[in-house]
Amino acid sequence: MSLGQELAPHLPFVRRYARALTGTQKHGDAYVRATLEAIVAAPEDFPRDVDPRLGLYKTFQAIWGSANVETGVDGGQDAAQPEAIAQARLARITPRSRQALLLTAMEGFTNEDAAYLIGVDAPEVETLVADALSEIERQTHAEVLIIEDEPIIAMDLETIVRDLGHGVTGVAVTRDEAVAQAMARRPGLVLADIQLADDSSGIDAVKDILAQFEVPVIFITAFPERLLTGERPEPTFLITKPFQRSTVKAAIAQALFFDSSTVPA
Repeated sequence: MSLGQELAPHLPFVRRYARALTGTQKHGDAYVRATLEAIVAAPEDFPRDVDPRLGLYKTFQAIWGSANVETGVDGGQDAAQPEAIAQARLARITPRSRQALLLTAMEGFTNEDAAYLIGVDAPEVETLVADALSEIERQTHAEVLIIEDEPIIAMDLETIVRDLGHGVTGVAVTRDEAVAQAMARRPGLVLADIQLADDSSGIDAVKDILAQFEVPVIFITAFPERLLTGERPEPTFLITKPFQRSTVKAAIAQALFFDSSTVPA
């Protein structure tokens, strides 16, 4: 099997990580493209002492690290709004802490693997993750709309949201109900399933809502392949069911990290 064939199954997920890290599909994909170009240019430098997924993320980390992320992604005069928003927060939280949070909570790496990827000792990863969550939670607050037709899952999500100090505007189980609730009480964040109670689509519900106003969205689904298609647009934040609570907490923290309505004064 060629190196390209080994890496192909992992590309949608490194793209997800890149989007979550940068806040935009444009910037995230630019880093992934640079990562693949580096691998093609020097395949002999690809880490072969670890599994292909870990090697791919390691190469991405090297590209990301070379871009001076201490001051954010360099987007020039056309820097995306989420990156400008992030500048208000980056002074308060280090990129390494955010990387540790995303690699463990969203991407599912062990503390040992995350330590290898970001170049720290394994015990430090746990500290970095705790620091990141604490600081992001301190800076952000939102009212959250939950679009989920499974009562137990909806209750679990509501508990997670409230445990993080956020409010819940409501729980919707159909497309029409979701749109009506969003119009009645505008949320600052949406958590959305894809398949809803009346066979309507959470994707369509989100499209209807976004046609009225901008709001960060996290999709939580058992069918990630329906969204990770490689076509534009793809969701910046996507969680696969069954999920870990830590994964949802990390995604909420990152989504609000880039949201203008929660920028600290």
